[in-house]
Amino acid sequence: MAEFFDKEYSAKQAYGRLYRYACKYRVRLLAGLLAGSITAGSWVPIFQVIQPVLKQVQASESQSHGVGVAVPKAGRAEKARHQKFLDDSLKGLVNSDAQGKSPHSADEQLPSWFGKVEKFGNRLGITFRDKEGHMTGQLLLISLFVVPLVMLVKMVAMYLNHYFLRWTGAKVVQDFRQDLFIHLQKQSLTFFGRTDVGQLMSRCTSDPQQVDHVIAHTLADICRAPFEILVAVGYVIYFAVKNGMIETLVLVLFGFPLFLLPMALLGTMVRKWSRKALHRISFIVSKIHENLTCIRVVKAYHTEEFEINKYKQVNQYYMKSVLRAVRLELLITPAVECAGVFLIFVFVIYCFFRKLAIDEIAPLLVPFLVAYRPMKQLGKVQAQIERGRAALARMFSLLDTDFSLPAAADPIRKSSFEDRVHFDHVCFAYQPSSGLTVRDVSFSIPRGEIVAVVGGTGAGKTTVANLLARFYDPLSGAVTMDGVDLRQMDVCDLRKLIGVVTQETVLFNDTVANNIAYGSPDATREQVIAAARMANAHEFIMAQPEGYDRIVGEKGFSLSGGERQRIAIARAILKNPPILILDEATSALDTVTERLVQDAINALMANRTTFAIAHRLSTIRNANLILVMEKGVIIERGTHEQLYAAGGSYRKLCDMQMME
Repeated sequence: MAEFFDKEYSAKQAYGRLYRYACKYRVRLLAGLLAGSITAGSWVPIFQVIQPVLKQVQASESQSHGVGVAVPKAGRAEKARHQKFLDDSLKGLVNSDAQGKSPHSADEQLPSWFGKVEKFGNRLGITFRDKEGHMTGQLLLISLFVVPLVMLVKMVAMYLNHYFLRWTGAKVVQDFRQDLFIHLQKQSLTFFGRTDVGQLMSRCTSDPQQVDHVIAHTLADICRAPFEILVAVGYVIYFAVKNGMIETLVLVLFGFPLFLLPMALLGTMVRKWSRKALHRISFIVSKIHENLTCIRVVKAYHTEEFEINKYKQVNQYYMKSVLRAVRLELLITPAVECAGVFLIFVFVIYCFFRKLAIDEIAPLLVPFLVAYRPMKQLGKVQAQIERGRAALARMFSLLDTDFSLPAAADPIRKSSFEDRVHFDHVCFAYQPSSGLTVRDVSFSIPRGEIVAVVGGTGAGKTTVANLLARFYDPLSGAVTMDGVDLRQMDVCDLRKLIGVVTQETVLFNDTVANNIAYGSPDATREQVIAAARMANAHEFIMAQPEGYDRIVGEKGFSLSGGERQRIAIARAILKNPPILILDEATSALDTVTERLVQDAINALMANRTTFAIAHRLSTIRNANLILVMEKGVIIERGTHEQLYAAGGSYRKLCDMQMME
């Protein structure tokens, strides 16, 4: 199934935008296309010499037949007439310089460039033809030298064609992947909340590879096959016009589009199923990502066989669409071949009824035979183009979807936090169709004070913290810092002023030191160690032989929950921001560690503004203001003593935890 942002793009739109990517490398792209066209143009001189060579052969056969024929019992007059006829024919064929060129002379049939080459050879003492017009041994020797040279040039052109296009394809794919990744980094959490991560991974990895194939391989065929076909058809048109064969020309112009008919009909179906295959490979990537991310749960519940069966179903679902696309793609070439054989058959019948000689038919048949291979290639190219178009549509759909937080036209730069953060009648909903998650929330966090929020699951506590960090923008109302709306601030400045420690600790597959220094690239090793000591993490880090250079594994897989949490706290301590957001920062710690880390956090929070979310009410007793939320609304506010004395929801929460 498609993502919510998927769109359809015409071939012109998709490949027009692809050209803008390739245009940055137009020098190599044009060099590759030129090299490909050179290989196609090499057929022109071959087409031009077909008919003259055949006439030379026929003339030689006629001459040999005339010399060897005995005319018994014929009179001298008849023999004289017969010999005169042969002499006149040969003179008209090979010795027209003295009498003037006849309409059917060999010189007239030779291409115009042959005379220039022959004159140049005569100056060098090389004879191409003898007095009777026959080719000499010197021409044969030159041909044996020239043909390999031409083939060498052709091979070099083909190499340059493939290399330049492969290079261009690789660079375009690199740019695509970079643009996709950059685009994803700019999106808000709203976008990631609605999109499957596996789908995004597939669009950033597998889909660009299809584009690489289009440029590196399909474009190589495109710049050769159409040129070869155009050269062949163009020569047929030229020959037909020159020799007054207009009926043949009409037959070619009406018959040639039949080659394209199978490609057009089947190509549309190939694109449809190729796009489905790309969607379904995304399901496979998504399933693998989900399984490996949740592997602890899989192992704990011994559901390996269940996961294997689910993966088999997804894989089979993908394979069905792949095979459907393959069947249609493989059908294109036989369809093109059938159309070609049918047209050639019709052409042969036409020539038979017209009673055309072999030297008149060959110049028309040979170009068609030469064009046969590129015609087959075009069938494959059509399928590849449609697959590429499907991949381009998926990538452009992602690039054209923008859920990034809007940036102010002239953002306010702010390097420090001076007074207070204020929520002014803030409302927010994750989905427009769903109800409000936060409703009419108003409160202030003065500089240097601690504001805590408590409540049951789904009360909206984390959402308020996300609005403070501007992971989302409110639907109505405003969040301000020192009187400046967060939407008007430079995002980079805002994030530098805020440090976040979330309940779900996320670590990168890197060293302990790099995880602590994440977001503080200029931190020294001494500063990293100092932050780890404050978070009570130094001892367990040094208990391992690698120490701070130990790789923590995917999402900190090799660490316990408490160890991961302390590294995350050390990361926030090292950043040393004026505003802290603590979302259940000590929830994964045992009692002893919690006390030590809480002492470190208390020291860190001195003269800093802290917004804390906590289920353990013992950790927020000293907060300057405690907010009690329920269903997105603040129902109580005050200090611990005030709220406990009021006997409302806060007191019930305290009593429940005391009983536990």
